[in-house]
Amino acid sequence: MPQVRRHNLPPALLQHLLDRIQQRQITAGQLGALVDWLDRGPEVPKERWFHRFPGMTVCGEGELVKTFLTPDQVAYGKEV
Repeated sequence: MPQVRRHNLPPALLQHLLDRIQQRQITAGQLGALVDWLDRGPEVPKERWFHRFPGMTVCGEGELVKTFLTPDQVAYGKEV
């Protein structure tokens, strides 16, 4: 199973993630929790997946994080 890619993201995807952080008011503390999780080198499935944090859900597909959701939004895929 792949690990989440942290570097060399496609520019359009990076911009999308930055837009979602701003639009969904993701805090520095929430991003810190994401970094801590990523530092543990989580393995994720090749298909769609999501991981819940207090205040946000991170959604991805394979090695790429695809978006951030608020707690009231529905995530699809396998929970990791």
